[in-house]
Amino acid sequence: MIERLETLQWIKETGLVAVIRGIPADKVPALISSLYDGGVRVMEITMDSEDALDLIKSESKKYKGKAAVGAGTVLDAGAGLLAVQAGASFLFAPALDKETIEVANRYGRVVIPGVFTPTEALQAVTWGADIVKFFPADAVGSKFIKGFKGPLNHISIMPTGGVSIDNVEEFIKAGAIAVGAGGSLFKNEWVEDNNWDAITDHAKNFVTTIQAAKK
Repeated sequence: MIERLETLQWIKETGLVAVIRGIPADKVPALISSLYDGGVRVMEITMDSEDALDLIKSESKKYKGKAAVGAGTVLDAGAGLLAVQAGASFLFAPALDKETIEVANRYGRVVIPGVFTPTEALQAVTWGADIVKFFPADAVGSKFIKGFKGPLNHISIMPTGGVSIDNVEEFIKAGAIAVGAGGSLFKNEWVEDNNWDAITDHAKNFVTTIQAAKK
């Protein structure tokens, strides 16, 4: 339960989840280290990535008590259980699945399913979701989130998909508790060139922009 509360606190305080998808397995540890140095405290390794479960297991142990490492693109309860057994601190899903939420709740993990409508968002919270992920966020924009928060202000929202340092302020000010970012947080060429300092510097700017928007 302590781990769950820590994860929620890191998500709320930093307002940023790094989405690590399709990165060569041997580069993921250095990528996570550079993001951590940049102030990122929540790292999502998607289940469709190379050696995802092994990486979740090793990185979650390495950062225990310092950052949350969890699983993304969790499509069903079976994948969710495997991620939990590997040590994932949270389960993120691109869509709404009741059984996946139940697995996360059963084992005390934060769960954030993907939704696209107010009806889905309300259903997700009713089933036990901690936060809902509006995906893809760039399809609806910040105005949608602002409108949504009017009648459903008790639901915490994390937009993902198309969020960048150029528009993240709009999403936070519209009422998002956090955002998810991948390619806009670390460029593929930086990873390919082992330019970890560039990733750290950009992550710092991303986090700083979010913190300024929260204030």
